[in-house]
Amino acid sequence: MDEFQYDNKIVRNFAIATVLYGLIGILVGVLIAFQLAYPFLNFELSYTTFGRLRPLHTNAVIFAFVGNGFFTGMYYSAPRILKAPMWSKKLSYFNFWGWQAIILAAAITLPMGLTTSKEYAELEWPIDIAIAVVWVAAMINLLMTMVNRRSEHIYAAIWFYIASFITVAMLHVVNSLALPISLFKSYSVYAGVQDALVQWWYGHNAVAFFLTTPYLGLMYYFLPKAANRPIYSYRLSIVHFWALIFLYIWAGPHHLLYNALPDWAQTLGVVFSIMLIAPSWGGMINGLFTLRGAWDKVREDVVLKFMVVALTAYGMATFEGPMLSLKSVNAISHFTDWTVAHVHVGALGWNGFLTFGILYWLIPRIYATPLHSQKLANFHFWIGTLGIIFYAVPMYWAGWTQSSMWMQFTEEGLLKYPNFLETVIQLVPLYILRGIGGVLYLVGFAVMIYNLLMTAKNGTLVETETARVPSVASSWKPSKGEYWHSRTVERKPVLLTVCALIAVAIGGVIELVPTFMVESNVPTIASVKPYTPLELQGRDIYVREGCYVCHSQMVRPFRAEIERYGEYSKAGEFVYDHPFQWGSKRTGPDLHRVGQKYPDSWHYNHMEDPRSMSPGSLMPPYSFLLDAPLDTATTAAKIRAMQTLGVPYEEGYDQIANRDLMKQADQIKGRLKQSGIETQSDREIVALIAYLQRLGTDIKGNNGNVANLN
Repeated sequence: MDEFQYDNKIVRNFAIATVLYGLIGILVGVLIAFQLAYPFLNFELSYTTFGRLRPLHTNAVIFAFVGNGFFTGMYYSAPRILKAPMWSKKLSYFNFWGWQAIILAAAITLPMGLTTSKEYAELEWPIDIAIAVVWVAAMINLLMTMVNRRSEHIYAAIWFYIASFITVAMLHVVNSLALPISLFKSYSVYAGVQDALVQWWYGHNAVAFFLTTPYLGLMYYFLPKAANRPIYSYRLSIVHFWALIFLYIWAGPHHLLYNALPDWAQTLGVVFSIMLIAPSWGGMINGLFTLRGAWDKVREDVVLKFMVVALTAYGMATFEGPMLSLKSVNAISHFTDWTVAHVHVGALGWNGFLTFGILYWLIPRIYATPLHSQKLANFHFWIGTLGIIFYAVPMYWAGWTQSSMWMQFTEEGLLKYPNFLETVIQLVPLYILRGIGGVLYLVGFAVMIYNLLMTAKNGTLVETETARVPSVASSWKPSKGEYWHSRTVERKPVLLTVCALIAVAIGGVIELVPTFMVESNVPTIASVKPYTPLELQGRDIYVREGCYVCHSQMVRPFRAEIERYGEYSKAGEFVYDHPFQWGSKRTGPDLHRVGQKYPDSWHYNHMEDPRSMSPGSLMPPYSFLLDAPLDTATTAAKIRAMQTLGVPYEEGYDQIANRDLMKQADQIKGRLKQSGIETQSDREIVALIAYLQRLGTDIKGNNGNVANLN
């Protein structure tokens, strides 16, 4: 018999981080939810605006809360499945402290406006490098533990863990390729259509392989443990795993339907998204059927209650996702709050509730004491469920309201609601209800924290557990009649890893390579010119302030959108956009054709006080831009970076760029003065105005109505 120890201290550390960052992420989420109903909650401070806090919220929930939750469950379950301690204790603790340092860096930089603007990948290049290093270190630790295991077979939970590690590493590295300009500023190496495809190849699969597959691995371990029953079907778990990881990677383009992406890529995204229903529901069924004949236990066991609702939310989200990828449905849902509801059913229900169930099961065991209060845990379950309902239902209603109002015409063939703000005002009560749902969910979370703290206080951490297992066999030989998957893949961790890598790489290669290699996929337009130095600086301010969070820059080829905004967007218009700014949500109107629609003074007053130009607007004020000096010392470096990325500025232009910058700035200053506004040429507001006035003006046929953009 071999004797060794399981390390519960690392599990405890990750559990504490999970709870701490979950609380912070939900608090920020509640704040920004109410900011959309009450703009004064932006506090007129640069680092507390919705545009800067929203990426903080998503990163805190995804990478801090769910990421630490995954590591909590993995460091507990993997050694017990593989019957071996983690290969390297040093790597385990490097994983812990490195991950927390990354989260701290994100919490500091995102409110400061240091962002790439790429959704779920907003962190700048030094932090991206740290993420890759820490993530790969954890993957190596798991892989080597698999190699040195004492169990003959590798159980399904480990398959999902290792696939998550290799896929997220691949996605992160490819999507994060950027050209640094300074320590905390870089430009994506991709532009326009290509950048959008890479981003949503990453963005959709960050949801898939960070929020879904790791938690499916946790489900395969902790649900049978909590129910004290084996998983329903071994063979279904095999089909579930391989079909899911192969199909998921293709689905990213469904985020870009009716956009400037080539039609063939959009169609691939739709087809594979529909096929995803089968493996996704196969996993849900495998989990729920594990509880057959044990429903009396489910009614009594709060851990199983959380897990059942989590699986139900997973099933709902993974049915709705493919439905939203159908073009007819996506035409209604895209850019609306329907997508917000869909995402939060998964985040609050699947990830949140499964995490809560695992913590309620795990903490009493590593502290060798019963849970402090079953009643409080049940209270958390019901108020959390109520919170999800209060959050999701108003957001579904808001999404349908937005789409119907945007697309509705009068009998005379005119837009019934030409003023975008009419839609926004209708949503305020629904945003308040959404905020209330967040508060209910937060209350349940706070109750859980108290319950777990009291549980830990009542017990003592069992830092290490001694395990005794039979010595490793000199040769594991397949038994007669053993299933093929068990004979081959489950006995060979390197083969399992390589096969998983191949399965997830195929879709990415087939989608990405033609988009980069075939010029006809991104046709150029002769009239489209690079941004002037002042416009480039203004674009960076636009990115820094998170304007892309609420505004899209993609007019779709729909009659309603062309009537409201102007000519639909063409792929060739974005060839100099590093990164792209198409956006994924319209809390405000689309801005791709806003250039020259308003005088400079309108933009100046609108940024100082949005409600002075658009009564009832929910936009935060950006009065700090009026006095903030523009950092022209970075202009030359930015021009050189763009030249490196293929933007055709003339040779040596970086040396004279600031001359042209000031010339254009003086012109804007002069126009503002004619409107009675006194400002200096070297203010950030001037650069932002230059950028906004440029948008969509490179091609003819801009027929939008000025009034429609209010």
